[in-house]
Amino acid sequence: MRKITAPIRFLILLLSATVMAPHSGAGANVVPTSRMQVQLSFAPLVKQAAPAVVNIYTRRMVKQVARSPLFDDPFFRRFFAERFGAGSGRPQPKQQNALGSGVLLTADGMIVTNHHVIAGAEEITVALSDSRVFEATLLLDDKRTDLAVLKIDAGTEKLPYLELRDSDSLQVGDLVLAIGNPFNVGQTVTSGIVSALARTGIGVSDFQFFIQTDAAINPGNSGGALITMDGRLAGVNTAIYSKTGGSHGIGFAVPSAMVSAVLANAKAGRRQVKRPWLGAATQVVTADIAASLGMKRPHGVMVRALYHDGPAERSGMAVGDVILTIDGHAVASPKALNFRLGTRMIGKAARLDIWRDEGTKNLTLKLVAAPETPPRDITMLRGRQPLAGATVANLSPALVEELGLDSLVNGVIILQIAPRSTARRFGFSKGDRVLQINKDRIGLVDDLVAALKKPAVDWKVTMQRRGRIQTIRIGQ
Repeated sequence: MRKITAPIRFLILLLSATVMAPHSGAGANVVPTSRMQVQLSFAPLVKQAAPAVVNIYTRRMVKQVARSPLFDDPFFRRFFAERFGAGSGRPQPKQQNALGSGVLLTADGMIVTNHHVIAGAEEITVALSDSRVFEATLLLDDKRTDLAVLKIDAGTEKLPYLELRDSDSLQVGDLVLAIGNPFNVGQTVTSGIVSALARTGIGVSDFQFFIQTDAAINPGNSGGALITMDGRLAGVNTAIYSKTGGSHGIGFAVPSAMVSAVLANAKAGRRQVKRPWLGAATQVVTADIAASLGMKRPHGVMVRALYHDGPAERSGMAVGDVILTIDGHAVASPKALNFRLGTRMIGKAARLDIWRDEGTKNLTLKLVAAPETPPRDITMLRGRQPLAGATVANLSPALVEELGLDSLVNGVIILQIAPRSTARRFGFSKGDRVLQINKDRIGLVDDLVAALKKPAVDWKVTMQRRGRIQTIRIGQ
């Protein structure tokens, strides 16, 4: 009798948990009964799923100064740059191409990909696995989730597409396949497992709650499919951890729960994603906080402030409450809370479990969009004053949500600074929140405009930058 080696033994154990008997009832697992069954192959799964994964090509025009490579040499640049005018040429338009992947999610041609794949694109072309090429229309672009939705028109033909799997049903150790077009070598399939769930701190989007996988993901895979063994989409491949640009076995995908929410907004005809607004500021529950609240262990997020008459306050929530779950899903951090809210739909309600008075209580949160009050009043500042060239706006809850700021901040924020403007010369930056001009406190854009119209020899501008209060003094 042939000895069964350790790899074969592992494969038999794996198949015993995954192979379905022909004509058996759902969920009936059997041990493989033939050598054919032991020869595990992903080919049928790939054949089914691969046609729904597309290649995406983008084009945009950028301006570059043409110069000789000789000017990269410090010696040549030092002695001949002035004579030959290196670096003084006019910027010339140049076509820049980019490559990524996407996934068909509807039979009529709606495609999900990454925001960073199509960002700034003037032309978007989609190539199907059968070599057909279509011009794509951008329906929705959401930088905060790093997702975008495209549409191609194939007439009355029904295109192959992938169904979404509930990403909350994934477990660490589940087998997954990554399908995309790495390095533009053509459609490629790699296999691996789910290495971790709910990864945060990756830094590629505001809604960080990624699926981590060791299936090889490389440049060009962005926007491609991460599928499970039932052929459904578990996530959209988005980022890798790499020191060289190649795969090191740590890749990240946006969960299908977020993909579903973004797709629903596109189907509703929205150009931007509308998300439910909590109307509260939260913080992580530390061990000390947990002990002071009578909790056995630190978990959940604590409410540290409430927006007056916001959804959280109307639900009965109070400062000091700890949010434990949303619709049964544990909330371990403010990022997890943002993700859970971001995957819910406006107009519905969510069930919250909270910790209060050393016990749990249930609350119902009505899911509404953040209000546009006060109106943004976007204004370009002009004239002889230190903020000339800055574009400012009133911070409403809607704008705060859009910019990904602390949910309870208000006042006037700088949205843009014009190049070579007075505001840039004096050191003001995008994102600064103007608090006071000389002795005038600033609450609205109208207050700021009025304060800047007052004649002054010296200026004192107080602002908040990255959470810290700073004052810029400008004199004659």
